[in-house]
Amino acid sequence: MKDPNNPCLFCNIKESGCAHENNLAYASYDSYPVSDFHCLIIPKRHIKDYFELSKDELIACDELIKTVKDEIIFKDKSVKGFNLGTNIGKTSGQSILHCHFHLIPRREGDVENPQGGVRSVIPNKQYYKRKK
Repeated sequence: MKDPNNPCLFCNIKESGCAHENNLAYASYDSYPVSDFHCLIIPKRHIKDYFELSKDELIACDELIKTVKDEIIFKDKSVKGFNLGTNIGKTSGQSILHCHFHLIPRREGDVENPQGGVRSVIPNKQYYKRKK
């Protein structure tokens, strides 16, 4: 199996695929999508995670996140929500050690109970009861 970190897959825009880009970042549709139109937003500079982003890179990624969100909603009217997240470090599930954000479109009924959303990264913490 090819190691996506050697060389870094996300440092090669042509290999990753590019749906949109600006000076500091690009967007690529995920090769292993969680849902249709699952997209990655990737800074062009090779950095390991969110905490190494410059302010300008963060703004560039944010602009692409919003551009891709609008494009997805235009293409697929069944999209009613999104999960937006990033994994930081191998312990959190980061497998390509180049900062990237996941923009995951959500549709009504795509899971039985969406309560907890991103909390499901630790399955027994997804569902909770609100304190009164």
